[in-house]
Amino acid sequence: MKKQRYILCLLITGVLLYYAAPRLSIEAGGLEGIFAISWIVLATFVIAGNLAALLFSPLNASKRSREKVAVPRKKRIRSVG
Repeated sequence: MKKQRYILCLLITGVLLYYAAPRLSIEAGGLEGIFAISWIVLATFVIAGNLAALLFSPLNASKRSREKVAVPRKKRIRSVG
């Protein structure tokens, strides 16, 4: 469920960048240039955060239990010495 949300956020951010990038003028002076640069930086943060959450999400509990069952444990041998 969370992965779908991250993908949706990435797609929405991509659409916003596709729509806004031609209209933002980085070379403009004053407040317009500051706004354009800050908007692009914040959009980059959104993309980076969603990609990181998508790529580095922890395993589900069901996947963890399958992995634990699949790995056999070694028996310890006690030696009295």
